[in-house]
Amino acid sequence: MALRFHFHPRNHLRGLLIYAAGDTAAALLLHQFSAGRLAGMALVGGLLYSLEVPAYFSWIDRRVPPAPGLARRLVRAALSLLYFNPLWIARHMLFIQLFSGHADQISTALLAVALRSFLLNVPVSFTANYLIQNHVAPRRRFLASALFSGLMAVYYALSATWLK
Repeated sequence: MALRFHFHPRNHLRGLLIYAAGDTAAALLLHQFSAGRLAGMALVGGLLYSLEVPAYFSWIDRRVPPAPGLARRLVRAALSLLYFNPLWIARHMLFIQLFSGHADQISTALLAVALRSFLLNVPVSFTANYLIQNHVAPRRRFLASALFSGLMAVYYALSATWLK
């Protein structure tokens, strides 16, 4: 699986703003806001997610090109969901702990929380990824995914607290 990474300033700015906003909303809801967390999650969204998500979506387009047919559309959605798997969620939670100054709370327990979080949100995530992969223009997929992920950031942050 060869991912092709491309620099798109617009995606980097969108990733920086959207992921930071989603995580900030979660942090505010949990009374856990910190400038370090805001800056760290902004950097993760603007530098890491803005490169790897579009690259993975392009890989999906190469493996299963968009075309009519329910089976093909379901496969595209399933491949997208596979990217946002429990390990991705655990990594996201690790970043939250790290940038919040709670490196001492990083443990393999994050994997269990991430797995429960993933399993509980499969119906919502699958539906959103189905729509993103099959009904959003390729140049707008990262934006749509980032907006959905921004909402899910609230869910992941809350689930890290609720699903312990």
